[in-house]
Amino acid sequence: MNNSFRTKSLLPFGKKKFSFFSLRTLEKDWSVPVSRFPFSIRVLLENLLRHEDGHLVTKKDIQTLCQWSPKKLAEKEIPFIPARVLLQDFTGVPVVVDLASMRDAAMSLGADPNRINPLFPVDLVIDHSVQVDAFGSKSAFKQNCVLEYKRNTERYSFLKWGQESLKNFRAIPPDTGIIHQINLEHLASVAGEGAGDSDNVVFPDTLIGTDSHTTTINGLGVLGWGVGGIEAEAAMLGQPLSMLMPEVVGVKLLGKLLPGATATDAALMLTQILRRKNVVGKFVE
Repeated sequence: MNNSFRTKSLLPFGKKKFSFFSLRTLEKDWSVPVSRFPFSIRVLLENLLRHEDGHLVTKKDIQTLCQWSPKKLAEKEIPFIPARVLLQDFTGVPVVVDLASMRDAAMSLGADPNRINPLFPVDLVIDHSVQVDAFGSKSAFKQNCVLEYKRNTERYSFLKWGQESLKNFRAIPPDTGIIHQINLEHLASVAGEGAGDSDNVVFPDTLIGTDSHTTTINGLGVLGWGVGGIEAEAAMLGQPLSMLMPEVVGVKLLGKLLPGATATDAALMLTQILRRKNVVGKFVE
């Protein structure tokens, strides 16, 4: 941890002491207009400050993002290291297979296979294999559960092995809820805590997920979006996600919903409007 901008600060909390990387210090000491940045850019900036090591994240990367402007097109890339990775079972199973293969290869080379683990917390939610055979009765849920485990015995046994053998990996069992609801209600920490050089560092919760609805987590103020399996696997093995310095589109909602309309209706309508405006590959606030 290089801390080139000297933003690491102390946060006393009761008898404990935490550290955090202060954007106010960056603004005050280095004249970076952080308070005028969109919230998502501030989260990315804190992420770079916290992960600066001169290799994966450099001082130049931080300087690049400090020059963010809504008037400039995204031409330069920055790295992003999420706090956690979210997987669903269709794309997540191949990831666990890759980890198992890496362990097998390590063992054949005489290395300790137990050293092969995700470097960041990974949650795999089993929900994409759900099928409905029975319905309309009190026993429907139980019948569907029995059939689901019967059809997927081999796959679920493998994922259970992954949870018991791999560090930083959890498999959320089927029949407990869909990935979007679980991510919002149970997995999101909003603020994370991790070991630093000599103390505990607190930081904003961020994630990438192999599900297109991962962005629903932004409703809790957590920065996250969907990616492909290769990007997710690289991130869980410690490689930063390389991305163009993002453009941010501001949206302001006025008025109120008509009677009978839901928040989902509003979200879908907003999505249609943004697509017509070609708002793709950009952050929306």
